[in-house]
Amino acid sequence: MPQTVQVAVDRATIHFDKLYTYRLPQDRSLEVHHGSMVLVPFGRANKPRMGVVLGVDQEAPDQAQKELLDAAPGEARLTPDLLNLVLWLKEETFCTYYEAVKAVIPYGAQYRPTLEEGKPRLQCGTRLPTQLVYRLTGQLPEKPKPGPKQLAAVKLLEEGPLSAKALEEKGISREVANNLWKKGVLEREEVSEVPDLYTNIPYRPEEISLTAEQKEVSQGLAQLLDRKPHAALLYGVTGSGKTLVFLSLIQQTLALGRKVLVMVPEIGLTPQMILRLKSQFGSRVAVQHSALNHTERLAQWRMIQQGGADIVVGTRSAVFAPLDDIGLIIIDEEQEHTYHSESSPRFAARDVAKFRAAQQGSLLLFASATPSVDTFYWAKEGRYSLFRLTQRYGGHPLPQVEMVDMRQELAAGNAGEISLELAQQLQENLNQGHQSILLLNRRGYRTLATCSHCREVIKCHSCSVPMVYHKDKNQLVCHYCGSVISPAPRECPSCGGELRYTGFGTQRVEEELARLLPKARILRMDQDTTGKKNAHETMFSRFSAGEYDIMVGTQMVAKGLDFPKVTLVGVLGIDNLLFGQSYRAYENVFSLVTQVVGRGGRADLPGRALIQTSVPDHPVLNLAARQDYEAFYEPEAELRRRFLYPPFCSLCTMGFVGEKEDRVRDAAQSFASILGQLAGQNPEIPLRILRPAPMSIAMLKDQYRYRLIIKCRNGKKFRELLRQALAEYDTRKLSGWASVSIDFYSDND
Repeated sequence: MPQTVQVAVDRATIHFDKLYTYRLPQDRSLEVHHGSMVLVPFGRANKPRMGVVLGVDQEAPDQAQKELLDAAPGEARLTPDLLNLVLWLKEETFCTYYEAVKAVIPYGAQYRPTLEEGKPRLQCGTRLPTQLVYRLTGQLPEKPKPGPKQLAAVKLLEEGPLSAKALEEKGISREVANNLWKKGVLEREEVSEVPDLYTNIPYRPEEISLTAEQKEVSQGLAQLLDRKPHAALLYGVTGSGKTLVFLSLIQQTLALGRKVLVMVPEIGLTPQMILRLKSQFGSRVAVQHSALNHTERLAQWRMIQQGGADIVVGTRSAVFAPLDDIGLIIIDEEQEHTYHSESSPRFAARDVAKFRAAQQGSLLLFASATPSVDTFYWAKEGRYSLFRLTQRYGGHPLPQVEMVDMRQELAAGNAGEISLELAQQLQENLNQGHQSILLLNRRGYRTLATCSHCREVIKCHSCSVPMVYHKDKNQLVCHYCGSVISPAPRECPSCGGELRYTGFGTQRVEEELARLLPKARILRMDQDTTGKKNAHETMFSRFSAGEYDIMVGTQMVAKGLDFPKVTLVGVLGIDNLLFGQSYRAYENVFSLVTQVVGRGGRADLPGRALIQTSVPDHPVLNLAARQDYEAFYEPEAELRRRFLYPPFCSLCTMGFVGEKEDRVRDAAQSFASILGQLAGQNPEIPLRILRPAPMSIAMLKDQYRYRLIIKCRNGKKFRELLRQALAEYDTRKLSGWASVSIDFYSDND
């Protein structure tokens, strides 16, 4: 048994995140190992704080060292695989040890401090419901003569253990089972109950029928399931049947006795993927995403940890699922920004997946109709194997696309958000009994409240962003901090002038559709309507069942969905994204338009799409309309090469946040100076430091925000240089002026 342990503690800043040594109680009352979750006294006041053991020592402790307070049960400790992930996250993302721990363990499985009889102790965040399970261990005694219920119970349990509930359903009461337990015939155990979240999905495996092209791709990918790490890109046009290739490849992986991780970018896409996987592969499919409540998420996590799942499907957090022997990792719609975490640890799921694939000898498969420029570049360079699906499944043609010039609409007297052409085609679709999807990447009713006299825009008091009008509640809402002004004002708070509400969002479009098409059944999907549990699944299911004619929504309606009766797609408000600040603006627009256009015409009915824009001749929109990814990729890659953007360098975005703007600005400038001086002493490390500037949202929740962008080669030497700069920043006491964050995946330029 160790006598001292090295512990990483919770709530340590990046500047004070190190291992602290504690001695174990002399009575050896605590069992502690690498990865154990522990409770320790910390700071001058010795307040109890959570920690994780990252080192053990046999040497006799120094009596000046503080004593460990408590330790979680042995089964709760981090496995070696999860410990490797924690250490990797800290090294790669500059998070603290415990931030990494929180990322890899779901909230319900995390222990936290409590008081028991006045002493600090640990308890689990969520307790799973339990059930009694009986198993046969002995023979029925001949005397007294066993009754028919006892005989029936023994016969049932000869086939294996059963819960008390299962026995009761078969006519065996708990009293009968307990009498047999008292006689030594049965053993009983209280075990955690793992609910099956999707019992309504029947297990109906079907033969996976592939086209010649799909079969060739599947066979090529299967050759990479050889217990060596590989990465591949499956690039296929929308509707080409990538999911069928997934199913075939999963089947082959399971046949090898290995496990599978399937990732999707949106919670809204999980129901369709779960349906395909559960119906094909049965109950050993587990789910991990943030829409599960704490109990459900813990139950699924325990199911995976205890070996009860062969397949895990989920969103970004699923990349940390405690699966062992992973043979295949699929990242569908790999280009999506939702695979990047915007809070510490700021990781990209693709990089975590690469690490796990390297550790476990897995095939990492990226898939998309619109791959990120980075991924396609590495595939063309040969770092990833490249597989193509060029034909739509079933031979269905791509939708016909038409550009609608909104300048001409305005000149013709139509100041609405829906063009005359789109309104006419929506009506025709309605008459034919077909369905339509409209994409608008803005929720709310109107975007801005502007004074007609002084032209001032109503902004959030805590954030430097305009508030958004929500008509259903007559409120102005900040979409960043959640601040509300209710009721929505009619007069300017600065000069008393009349406020005018301009712009449009999903609520406004829904209202306009109801006016233009009074008989249409309209489904609106955005963050305001999908907040309830299982909302995505319910809404998509009802739309698929034909209960609605038109679905209008934000990006969640744009990708990965398959509705056979959708024949018309409309794209509204795309110009705002086209001229966005990110260096990925064109890539994001191309992907979004291509994906949403591809939702139409996926069955026997031909599809068509209308794109409303003020720049109908813009090459990115026209290439997206033609779904010509490779024609888009070549000039985009060349532009990034010329101006030095990924994949031709890495971008490191340093964030500086504090209460006083001048100090935050000075802290950012000082860090740039420190890093520049260190870089001058290490000329072999290539980097470019751009001038500090306010973030696009300069203030958030009363905190001023500056950023410093570094173009670099993200390797060990650069990260060591960055650590030296952070240490000097802290030595100069600048961390009191502005806290620092580091993000290698930000889109900001």
